[in-house]
Amino acid sequence: MGKKNKKVEPQHVPSKRQLSKWQRQAKIRKFILIGTAVFLAGITGYISHGYYNDNIKPLKQTVIEVNDASFTMEYYVNTLEIYIRNSQPDQVYYMANMAANQIIQDELIRQGASALGIDISHQEVAERIKENNLPDEDIYQDMVTTSLLRENLQQYFASQLPDKMEQVHAQVMLVESQKVADDVISKIESGGNFTALLDEFSCYHITEGDLGWLPQEFMPSSLIGDAVFSTDSGKVSKIEDGPIMKNIGYWLIEITDKDEEKGIKPRAMLLGSKQEADEIKDQLNDDNFAELSDEHSQYHGGEDGGELGWLKQGDMNSEAFDEVALNLPLAEISEPVKDKSAQTSGGYWIINVLERGEHDIEDIEERLINNEFLEWFTEQEESSIIDNYLNEEEKLWAINRITKVASG
Repeated sequence: MGKKNKKVEPQHVPSKRQLSKWQRQAKIRKFILIGTAVFLAGITGYISHGYYNDNIKPLKQTVIEVNDASFTMEYYVNTLEIYIRNSQPDQVYYMANMAANQIIQDELIRQGASALGIDISHQEVAERIKENNLPDEDIYQDMVTTSLLRENLQQYFASQLPDKMEQVHAQVMLVESQKVADDVISKIESGGNFTALLDEFSCYHITEGDLGWLPQEFMPSSLIGDAVFSTDSGKVSKIEDGPIMKNIGYWLIEITDKDEEKGIKPRAMLLGSKQEADEIKDQLNDDNFAELSDEHSQYHGGEDGGELGWLKQGDMNSEAFDEVALNLPLAEISEPVKDKSAQTSGGYWIINVLERGEHDIEDIEERLINNEFLEWFTEQEESSIIDNYLNEEEKLWAINRITKVASG
């Protein structure tokens, strides 16, 4: 059998018009693809740029400089994160300032120690980090380095101290007036027991009694120090201290009106000692209470002239005042009313110098070392160029970043 001829379909040849149309469509698709790619690249770049500006770039900026040392926001954030981790929620904003100050202080110590030839090896740092189970990261390495330097600095300052120094062994007490001071000094010189007299006459319980052996720099105040070191051994002296606040006062009270419902209407003045109260009472007459009150009273809760308005029991927060005022007849001025709940200024220090001379420093060595360190650090700080560029917005940014990471 002969083969049948296969029918061949004629090929369709596009016209020039169709070709032109297809070419235009292809170009449009190409432009769309390119435009889409460019748009997507732009969006991605914008997002990436925004993320960089919001999250990466701030970490790279310098926020603290101490002489030639610079610290970035990232370093500050890492330091702050350690502080926040070990603090209460209501302390977070306080820690933001504390972390910045600590970075500055630690760098000053590192630089100052280096100037003294005091260095810490990498091995010492590594051992301390391992000993305390700390992360082996830059921030912890710096913290451990500073801690070790502090220890070495204390040893350095200890080595500079003498075995003995000029000291005085003294007893002190504050009494309310010159008259009381003279009375107490007379009793001491007659063999009276200082401790027993202290219980009876002292009106300042922050500094009192036996101070032990102390150099002048460790005296409770420069006033006491000057007096102690200018008094011979075995001598008792007194010195006035005008500004000091003591825990005692004396009222002079007069009731100008009474009412069953309103209570009493007093006028009063608060004075610093019984001696002063007696002197003022002797000067009082019908016309000068207001004048003397304005001039001498240390109570500032009332009106001019010592007028207190209508009062009932408890309004003055003083049992001593109430006990007298509520039972005082009209127009009668009270005797001086002693009030240990009141605070008034002024008094006299009694200083009893027991011994003086060169004395060993064993009992005060730690205080001397701390004092030397503080003086050294203050000099280091004052001679340095310190710039803290952190503002409130940046500190808030750091806090938010830390809390966001912690919660995420």
